[in-house]
Amino acid sequence: MIKGLLEKLRQPKQKSSAEPDRQYISEDQVQAIVDQRIKEHASALQTPSTDDEEHLLTPKQIDYALSLIDKVKDEFVIAIDPTKLTVKDLNRLIGYNRYKNKGTLVNLVKKGVLKKV
Repeated sequence: MIKGLLEKLRQPKQKSSAEPDRQYISEDQVQAIVDQRIKEHASALQTPSTDDEEHLLTPKQIDYALSLIDKVKDEFVIAIDPTKLTVKDLNRLIGYNRYKNKGTLVNLVKKGVLKKV
């Protein structure tokens, strides 16, 4: 066993034939690749133009929003189709329900979601 190890150490190391030939590329090619990567990165960083709060509600959320509007039915009624309600509208209704801040309802009236009775 030791003899086998000594023989391996004495033999010169052979270069592996599996090494690929090196290819050189020009500066123009490098610059083109860099520009392409920068464009890809910039497009990945761009956020969609719509805000997260501007998405339409799911059917369960619509039911919940209508139940919150029903709590203020003596002062306000819904002025738009319930399917057009957004997450932002729902958040405002929840804010009114939690903090009793009339300003949130006024904002919904200004937006055209609610109207005064």
